[in-house]
Amino acid sequence: MDERLGSLGAHTDQEWTQPTDSTSGEDVLRDVVRVASDALGDRLIAAYAMGSLAHGGFSPSVSDVDVGLILADPIQGSDADALIGVAENVRSIGSPLHERVSVFWCTTASFAGRAAGGRFPPLDRLCLLEHGRLLKGNDVRSGLTAPTQTELLVAGARFALDLLADDVVACARQPGRFVEGGIRWTTKLVLFPARFVLTAQTGQEGTNKAAVQYYSELSGAPGTALVRAAFDWRTNPPAVVDALAMLADDFVPLYDYYLTDYTARLESIGESELVAGFGDWRSRLLAEESSV
Repeated sequence: MDERLGSLGAHTDQEWTQPTDSTSGEDVLRDVVRVASDALGDRLIAAYAMGSLAHGGFSPSVSDVDVGLILADPIQGSDADALIGVAENVRSIGSPLHERVSVFWCTTASFAGRAAGGRFPPLDRLCLLEHGRLLKGNDVRSGLTAPTQTELLVAGARFALDLLADDVVACARQPGRFVEGGIRWTTKLVLFPARFVLTAQTGQEGTNKAAVQYYSELSGAPGTALVRAAFDWRTNPPAVVDALAMLADDFVPLYDYYLTDYTARLESIGESELVAGFGDWRSRLLAEESSV
């Protein structure tokens, strides 16, 4: 066992699990549609389930509840506040699943980039187009434009730098942070690199299941056992010590592979700022690894 696991201290397996919730994902979707319909009225053209509640693999203990809302054009000045209110009202219902609601919204014009406004990043637009499940209204996806592969690559890189880099570097030095973050957070950190690599290579949404299969079949890719295990952990939380042993061995090589892969892709499209950001991230990651 890696000596870095000494930082685990008095953590227990109980801390690794998520609280149970009698609420179902479908219950939360119904609440989102109800609250959105009340707030938006006739401006709500269509509501879609997204993420794992649309393409499968939903796990009540770790999954988010993602919803996409399409509004009538044009964007109005009050729309942003109204949609923030929809999300806040649903989260205030109080169950753990309600608190994990993410609402993405736009009009058909803003989805296509013909108008400013909305909250619908490229990766989530791709999810809507490929896997969205209509909950209310008319299916308007045939008239929406898919994001380009370059948009997906750049958006994924920015997301990773903004929201993952610091946590990944911290965990490279102190694996006990995985337990503090919980199994939901841990599985996301492990699975994101595989999902990003799949999307960058194929232009398809990196669902967890597809990403695990794709990454596992890559020649020479490190951490394939960890990626497969993390997918299983979403429904079968492991013993803490066993999980941390795998993370200590494979987490840094997994991210080193992802960062190297993405740096080359970003260089090929001239994204010098992101290349520098990924280079700094990799340097910090490997420095933390070597100092432990």
